[in-house]
Amino acid sequence: MPGNKVSRPCHHCKSRSASAPTDTSKIHYEKFWLYRHCSSVQQRDRQAQKAGQLFSGLLAMNVVFLGSAFVSSMIFNRVAITLGDVWILMSILKVLCLFWIIYYLLGTSRQPHAVLYRDSHAGAIWIRGSVLLFGGCSILLNVFQIGYSTILIHCKSKVDIVFPSIGIVFICTQAYFLWHHSKDCIQVQHNFTRCGLMLTIATNLLLWLLAVTNDNLHMEIESQLREVERRFSGKAPLSHPHLCNETALCTCPDTTICKVFQKGYILLYPFNTEYCLVCCSVLYVMWKNVGRRISHHHVPHTKHKFKLQGVVFGPLLGAAAVIIGICVFMMYQIQVTSLVPSRQVFVMYYSYYIVLLPLMSVGAVIGTVIHALEKKELDTLKNPTRSLDVILLMGAALGQIGMCYFSIVALVASDPRDLLNSLILSYSVLLIFQNITQNVFIIDGLHRQRFTLPGKQEEVKEEQNREDQRRMSVLELGQELRKASLSYIHSYSHLSWKRRVLREISFFLVLCNIILWVMPTFGAHPVFENGLERSFYGYSTWFVIVNFGLPLGVFYRMHSVGGLLEVYVTA
Repeated sequence: MPGNKVSRPCHHCKSRSASAPTDTSKIHYEKFWLYRHCSSVQQRDRQAQKAGQLFSGLLAMNVVFLGSAFVSSMIFNRVAITLGDVWILMSILKVLCLFWIIYYLLGTSRQPHAVLYRDSHAGAIWIRGSVLLFGGCSILLNVFQIGYSTILIHCKSKVDIVFPSIGIVFICTQAYFLWHHSKDCIQVQHNFTRCGLMLTIATNLLLWLLAVTNDNLHMEIESQLREVERRFSGKAPLSHPHLCNETALCTCPDTTICKVFQKGYILLYPFNTEYCLVCCSVLYVMWKNVGRRISHHHVPHTKHKFKLQGVVFGPLLGAAAVIIGICVFMMYQIQVTSLVPSRQVFVMYYSYYIVLLPLMSVGAVIGTVIHALEKKELDTLKNPTRSLDVILLMGAALGQIGMCYFSIVALVASDPRDLLNSLILSYSVLLIFQNITQNVFIIDGLHRQRFTLPGKQEEVKEEQNREDQRRMSVLELGQELRKASLSYIHSYSHLSWKRRVLREISFFLVLCNIILWVMPTFGAHPVFENGLERSFYGYSTWFVIVNFGLPLGVFYRMHSVGGLLEVYVTA
């Protein structure tokens, strides 16, 4: 099994920053029994690191396959494997993750020389803020679930109360862990830490998969609505008779508190899936950083302050898009909560998107062209956080793109000449194009070298060459700085208009992505409520498709905001 080897222990420990040089006597080199005959300590360390990543990855793969088998069995054979059985498995995984996180907080991270380096690129404030935001909403979701199950305790099992209770403890502990330790490059107990991180990633993935496929409460509410419609029309129910029988025995009483718990659960449901996805991304970066030793030759990470100087049209257009979007969202929410939603509200909603998406696409294309015109070197330094950002942008975009293609097939096969169908078809095509163009713009911008102000350039140069500068005379140093300043002014005067356009486009896209994040997050789900695709694919199938694609789409908008802010501040 993998193990660790400590070279010479030291009695004084101090955490180092990402750019600070570290005494090699404090480095904990990894060791693996397959590579015990390697003559070089560094080569043995590299091979042991790869082996540790392989073993921890295999652990996560087996856990995910086991959990997926349980969830799939619950879907296809509800008699043999019930939702309670899946919850018991998830509870066991949560408890194991809790034990490891507590051990990491109280044991691993407090060992001598445990955290010699911290990745300045990892755990950005907006990512950690998202963990707290979605974690808080997920806690409320579990509270509503406990309240709902308590009211219906006569027809609910005790697992319905125990599972969300464990979930609250798990969410709180994990959020604290990620807020304080997301930047750690742990240098001790490498393989145990990798396995713990991978187990936690696998657990969050399974919780996301369960949230995507578990439609029990949604089906209960749908069945109740069908029962109301049946009573008004005097017709018998057409589908899901077994569910109607179960719902008759376990129906939410006509009380305000039960309706609040039920409505709150439905409203907060997407936040739980978002929380799982964000946690997986942060945990993956931590897993990549286990045993990572950041060279002191690496360029120090300079903090760029967010300023609105030099941007006018981007904020104005973006603010207009946000204000109009809020108005459309409020009108949509008012209309869609009525017994029979108006057809015009869907026309208004999709029309807003059809106007906004081409503007966003044009802006992203112009930004990409400007990147191509710039004579600016690409940043080729190893950066796990940036690599993950690219993977997440591409992967999360697949959620919206997949839903759009399902909608296109359903609409073309039914009646594409209808006004609402034509709008949805146009919306789907434009959304696919907008996702692709925006991804290209953000990824290209993230790989460009930072555009640093003269003062920042001097700070970076002083940190990199402090020893050399001490040996230089004051006159020589002044001449060097004067040459650098003249060179910078010349290049800035050449690229100023490109910089301004990039900042305008980035800020406009930030505001647009914020409103496109707000609308589906807080309840605007026309892809499910218009009923067109649902009638084509069936309730259960379309529910899984929407619950798979919608959280990824919301996560994509949120992650795009972070990437666009990075492009903006580095411009």
